[in-house]
Amino acid sequence: MMQNKQILLDNVDKIHTTKMGFYRIKKNLKLDTDDVVGYCKNKVLDKKCSIYKQGKNWYCETDGIKITINSYTYTIITAHKLK
Repeated sequence: MMQNKQILLDNVDKIHTTKMGFYRIKKNLKLDTDDVVGYCKNKVLDKKCSIYKQGKNWYCETDGIKITINSYTYTIITAHKLK
């Protein structure tokens, strides 16, 4: 079932990551910035971002990347380039 993505958008300020998540996301996406969370938030807020919920996670797909966010804690678990 498609959950209301507005829930994630309304709570975008709560999005964060762990130290491990920070390094994993930065490496996976080959980011030059240390503002990994800001980068991911901008992708989530992008009008063309496809947001859907499966199980306990939100998935956000845009610009050839997929971001996984825990729906309870708003922790960015990982992000990677789509094949």
